[in-house]
Amino acid sequence: MDIFDKLAHKIKSKAQKFIVWLRSYLKRLLTPIYLFPIKLLTYSIYYLIKLLIKLIIAFISLIIEAIVYPFKGLKNLLKSIFSLVIGLYLIASLFIIIDYLANQYGYIGKFLCSFGVRDKMINSVVRVVGGYSEGTGFFIAPNQVITNFHVIADEPSPKIIFPDGDFVTPVKILGNKDVDLAVLFTERQYNNLVLPLPDRIAFRADEPLIATGYALGTDLTGKATTLKGRFIDFRKSKQMPIGYIQTDISLVKGMSGGPLVDQCGAVVGINTISLAGLSLFINADWAKTLMADFTDQNITKIEVDPSASPEESVRGFYTYLKARQMQEGFDLLSVEYLKKTNFEEWTNRFKDILDVDVIKSEQFENSKDTAHVKFSTKNWVDGEAEMHFYEGTWQTIKEDGVYKMLKSKIIEVENPGWDWFYE
Repeated sequence: MDIFDKLAHKIKSKAQKFIVWLRSYLKRLLTPIYLFPIKLLTYSIYYLIKLLIKLIIAFISLIIEAIVYPFKGLKNLLKSIFSLVIGLYLIASLFIIIDYLANQYGYIGKFLCSFGVRDKMINSVVRVVGGYSEGTGFFIAPNQVITNFHVIADEPSPKIIFPDGDFVTPVKILGNKDVDLAVLFTERQYNNLVLPLPDRIAFRADEPLIATGYALGTDLTGKATTLKGRFIDFRKSKQMPIGYIQTDISLVKGMSGGPLVDQCGAVVGINTISLAGLSLFINADWAKTLMADFTDQNITKIEVDPSASPEESVRGFYTYLKARQMQEGFDLLSVEYLKKTNFEEWTNRFKDILDVDVIKSEQFENSKDTAHVKFSTKNWVDGEAEMHFYEGTWQTIKEDGVYKMLKSKIIEVENPGWDWFYE
């Protein structure tokens, strides 16, 4: 019989003995059956106490052995000293690691959920671009983007530009100028971009926080910028209608309206004010509470009257393009003009336009049906904003009581001087 046969025989013998023991044990445990619950409880307590006693004895023996071991010889003493040094080094390293995690992540719990937060922020925040200002925003609901009011002030139709370069025009805007907050409503739902506002926020002292936004607006192309800093304090005064979070993050122009999050990516504030390394962020829980009272009272409205004059109709035409109200703009094309286009072809001409600024629209010389116009467009092309300037005339025709676009002579002006805007 070789060694493998002996080993197999030994294993088989032990297995048979274990099966015999197990059968005998179960028989004692289940006989009589009415005592089974009591036996199960007493046996459990017995074996638990037995295990605890063995652990205590083993622990005491280990302590005694550790005390006696160094005195058994010089070699044992040297081994003990070496083990003690290694143990102290490991303990000190553990404290250093804990302190590092506390400094970098606030506390250990937030270290475990911090991975991927930066990418999440970059892929969630959106640009908010208008003709007069630019900033950042983020979805707080599938069809609601929050930003600062000053980002959309005097702008009836800001554009929401997504990280992938697509953009939309909000269908409704509500806000509160006094707290510098506005909410832009989109027609479609964007569930995967939502960063909800919390009901309550709280921090530990010096806890790290992350602000995200599009630094310098469309002047700086590419992805959003993330800046890391530390919580300093909560700020509130009688002159402030809302609470603020103070940090040492240096926000820059274009980041207004973006989210301030903790290490786990939970929104705690909204980017607002920055001065020389000191930034203030609107408390996210305060913002959530105040949103119920937002109105459109201070939101700029589109007011045009195409029936007033050719120059007002031309102004209205470009204002509709600015607001992406394409159907209203298309309705200002004359019957004659529509012979050479249709809605789809016409709208495709302007698919990349973010903004249109009518610099001048006035009566052309002594004509009663023609307007002289100057305007600029901001076009979103391959992730960059391009400015274009135009000047020329629009001849109109009155149809159904409205001056409609008949014939244009518009040319692009390359690199206009400052006097072009004011002459």
